[in-house]
Amino acid sequence: MTHLALHQHGKSRVRLGRIWREGNVHHFVEWMVHTMLESDMEAAFIDGDNTGMTATDTQKNTVYVVAKRMSKRCTIEQYAVALAQHFVHTYPRVSKAKVWVEQAPWKRVQIGGIAHQHGYEMAGSEVRTTHVVYDKAGKLDVTCGISGLKVLKTTQSGYEGFLRDEYTLLPETRERMMATEVTATWKYAYQPMDYDATYHTVRSALLDGVFGPPKAGVYSPSVQYTLYQMAFLALERAPQVGAVSQ
Repeated sequence: MTHLALHQHGKSRVRLGRIWREGNVHHFVEWMVHTMLESDMEAAFIDGDNTGMTATDTQKNTVYVVAKRMSKRCTIEQYAVALAQHFVHTYPRVSKAKVWVEQAPWKRVQIGGIAHQHGYEMAGSEVRTTHVVYDKAGKLDVTCGISGLKVLKTTQSGYEGFLRDEYTLLPETRERMMATEVTATWKYAYQPMDYDATYHTVRSALLDGVFGPPKAGVYSPSVQYTLYQMAFLALERAPQVGAVSQ
C-alpha cells in the first residue's frame, strides 16, 4: 500500500529589499527568502483537495508583510524567526515552518572617508545565511552561516605524506599558495543575545584559522587541518555555538 511519509510545500527565491529610515540616515538590506511548510494537507497530495492549504502565493506575500512589520532594524535571524512563527501561529494546519534567508553583501559607501547617508555598494561575493525551523510545540532551531567567502594566502601551506600510487601526479611540498571559497554553517546551542556580534565573532575565528597572526601567520599542512582549526576557534570563541559544519 502506498504511504505518504512526509510532505511539505513552499516558495523559493523571494527577493526582498528593506529600508529603515532613521532621520536622514537610511539603512538598507537585500534578502533572498525561501519558505517551506509542513502541514496537515495530505489531501492536497493524495486527493487533489486544496481546502485549507496555505498557498505559495500567500507565503510569498507574507515574506513582504512580515518584513514591513519589522519596524526597527533587525538581523536575518530575527526576521526569519518572526516569519516562521507567523506561519505556525496564523495557520492552524501548519505544524512546522522552515525559513532560509540569504543576505546580499551591500555596505555603506564612504565618500572622502565619510559614511554616505543613503548610498550603498556591493562588497564582494560573501553572503550571510540563516536557516530557522519552528514548530507547533514551540521548538526553535537557528542555524547561521556564510557562503562565498574567498580566501587566499601566498605561503605557509603544504601537503605531504599522502597516499601515492600509479594515479598520483601531485608532488609533495611544504611551500605553496592556498586559495579556497569558504562555506560554513553553525548551529546555536542556545540563542545569542546579539546575532550580529556572534556572527562577526565566528567569521573572525574562521579567518584566524586560515591566516593566523598578521605577521607570523600559521602553517597549514592540509586544507582538512585548516578547516578543523577554523571550526575549533569558532566553538572556542562563541560559546552559544553548538556545532560548526564546513
